[in-house]
Amino acid sequence: MARRSVEAKSVHHANPIPTASRVGPLLMSSIIPPRNPGAEDMPEDPEAQVANLFHHVGEMLDEGGAGWEHIVKMTFFVPDLKLRDIINAPWVEHFPDADSRPARHTQLAAGGGEFIACDFVAYVE
Repeated sequence: MARRSVEAKSVHHANPIPTASRVGPLLMSSIIPPRNPGAEDMPEDPEAQVANLFHHVGEMLDEGGAGWEHIVKMTFFVPDLKLRDIINAPWVEHFPDADSRPARHTQLAAGGGEFIACDFVAYVE
């Protein structure tokens, strides 16, 4: 089964890795930083960071031939676990059906990171 690199236009990596990769029905992202779309800077405001993350995820899903309904799990890396509440509003917006939400894990960012980041796993039939 061939692997296909998925590149988002709104965010990219400095290293030679794609923003996501798809093999068959499996689409997985790399770590997604909360950069402003198309720029290298990141907002200080946690709400703006989360908005950027959801923007980037949406673009990666589109580029990978998937939609929000295909996400199986998202992991958020946060500098403070109190930021979970900030993630909840867009979470419910993108996954309004409480009986059909992906798994989610929120963990402290390694090395004392200052920004919120995420990754995701999607399965596309």
